[in-house]
Parts: sequence; C-alpha cells; structure tokens
Amino acid sequence: MAKRIFVVGAGTMGAGIAQLAAQKGFETRLFDVSADQRSKAQQGIHKSLMSLLEKGKIDAAEHEAIHGRLSVVDHLNAAESADLVIEAIVENLSVKHEVFRSLEAIVSPTCILASNTSSLSIASISSALQQPGRFLGIHFFNPATVMPLVEIIPSVLTHEAVVAQAQELILAMGKTVAICKDTPGFIVNRVARPFYGEALRIYEEGLADFVTIDYAMTSIGGFKMGPFELMDYIGNDVNYTVTETVFEAFYYDPRFKPSFTQKRLKEAGLYGRKTGRGFYDYSVEKADPSKDAALLLQIFNRIIALLINEAYDAVLMQVASPQDVDLAMMKGVNYPKGLLAWSEELGPDTVLNQLNSLQERYGEDRYRPNALLKDRVASGIPLV
Repeated sequence: MAKRIFVVGAGTMGAGIAQLAAQKGFETRLFDVSADQRSKAQQGIHKSLMSLLEKGKIDAAEHEAIHGRLSVVDHLNAAESADLVIEAIVENLSVKHEVFRSLEAIVSPTCILASNTSSLSIASISSALQQPGRFLGIHFFNPATVMPLVEIIPSVLTHEAVVAQAQELILAMGKTVAICKDTPGFIVNRVARPFYGEALRIYEEGLADFVTIDYAMTSIGGFKMGPFELMDYIGNDVNYTVTETVFEAFYYDPRFKPSFTQKRLKEAGLYGRKTGRGFYDYSVEKADPSKDAALLLQIFNRIIALLINEAYDAVLMQVASPQDVDLAMMKGVNYPKGLLAWSEELGPDTVLNQLNSLQERYGEDRYRPNALLKDRVASGIPLV
C-alpha cells in the first residue's frame, strides 16, 4: 500500500487532505506554487493540530509525529518518490492538464495519479496522460479531516487494480468509500441538486420565504441545515457554479436548471457567510419562519420527492449501487437518512404521486418520475 503521498494545491481542501494523510501515518508533502498559500496552509494546519492537542484528541508525541510526517514544499519535483499524488487545484481543465503532464514526467511508473475534482470528468483530465490507466478521481468533502465520505471515480481507462489500491488507501485513512461512475456531479453533487434547486423554485413562486423553507426541511426532515443556510455556508459562488456545471454537462436537462435568484447573488458578490450576506443578512437577526403546518409539509414533500427521484435516477443510470447512493448522501452531506431508504419509509407510491401531481401542474420535464421509481411501485420490491 502507498506510504508516501504528495498533494498538489495548498488551499482549504488540499491542506485538509495533507493533514489527514499525515495524521493517519503517511509521509506527506504539500505543494503550491504560491508562497503565500503555502504559508497560510502551514498556519492553518498548525492551528488545527493545536486544537486537537488542546482537546486531548492527540497527545504531545503524536502532535510532534504528525508534524514530522508533513512537509510543505515549493517544487513539484518533490513528487518523485510519491506512491500517490492527489491534485486539489483550481477547476480548470487546461491548468490540470499542464500539472499532470509535468507530474507524469517526475513520478515513478507505479505512482497513482488522482484528482479531487468535483465538477470535471475524470476521463477529460486523464486525456493529458500517457498512462491514463493509473489515473482516477478521489473526491474528498470539506473539511477533509472531518467529513467521512470519499467518492472514488474510475474513468473508462482506469485499471481495476488502481481502483482497488485507491480504495485500500482511503480506507486506511479512516474514510468511508463510495465507488461511482464518471458522470457529472458523481453521486453527491448530482443527487443533491434538487435540495437547492427546488427550494429556490418554491421561493421564486412566492410560496414561502427563505427561513420558512429552511425550517420545513430541518423541522420535518431532520436536516442539519436548510437549503438556503447550506448554500450560504458553501458559498453562492461555489454552489451556483456547481449547479451550472452539472446543468451544462447534462445537456441542459431541466432537472438541473440553475436559478436566477442565486445567479444574481453571485454576480453581486453576496456569497453568504464569508461575505456577511447571501440569502441571509448575517448582520441582523433572522425573521421567524411560518409555522403553518400544511405549508411546511407541502414544502418538505415537494423537495424530498425531487431528491428521491434523483437518487433513483442515479441507480437506474448505474452511477452507483443503491447502497452507495444512500451511503454517499448520509456520509457526504449529512443527510439524516438514505434517500432510497427514505422512499420506503414514506411509501414509493406516495413519492410517485407527488411527482405526477407536480408534472401535471407544471407540465415540465423537471418533475418527470424516474422509470426505476415507477418500476419499484409496480413490483413492490425495494432496492435497499
């Protein structure tokens, strides 16, 4: 199994991956072209490890050992002894191509090359390589040191042995692995789109305000954060871009259509918590949500039906197994239940009726019930 890990990109994600690897016993090097970013990463990792030490989660000896296993470097040639390289830089295909061409000339023939991309296809990145069979996606979730899920995404050219080696490595880091097909958004960013998109649609129709929609999903659904709270937390710049990327990658399927409301916030620089204002103004107290039980239930039923429909579609299109789809949504974005299991709890026929009602009302493909959901209702046999 790989013992030496090289991380390219010392932003929040790259630094988190490097810290995790060092904590789990791997000799780790973290590279960035920017001296300022390297300094920020060092300071951030030091602060994070000090917090673990102060809380008693690691002792002084382990604290010192982790620092000893982790070094921040200023040259790509330091990857020459790596067993695994994980790239976590800007989501720009040409830039990634340039980096991986350089890396391929440096690393050993047996080194696994991986990207942490969340929006680009693994096949498109691997096209820059002479040995694309050793390349795959290894997608961590932020913060990488905390979130339990990692999606592993082989391309059509990835060797099976490389997938097995990558899975062994990620499991050794203490993570939960979901294997998924190289399709837009992989599992989580694909299946989660309706959580944001349908909430925005409900708001744009004037059915409810942000705080009421959020309250419906937290109070009835048990979600830790409502969609607008979560979009502000992620950043409207990031969340909108992912939605737009998935929409384009699916040839403008209306299921993934972005919202003008969120686009305008992004254009205005109102990204959410990091700018002090997004859907919410964080300088003032939030308004109270509506407590109209019928309205709250309507909101919840509408959003959860779209989420479940998307989960069925991911299984139908063989993006991942039913078990991995449910696992990914619980471990990757903290959903209180797997969506396919939730479908069984609510009743697949109830979900199907909700979707049929929405499609009849709006006449949009956005609400078309998935064929596998129809099959589930007809057969009576659950997927999970």
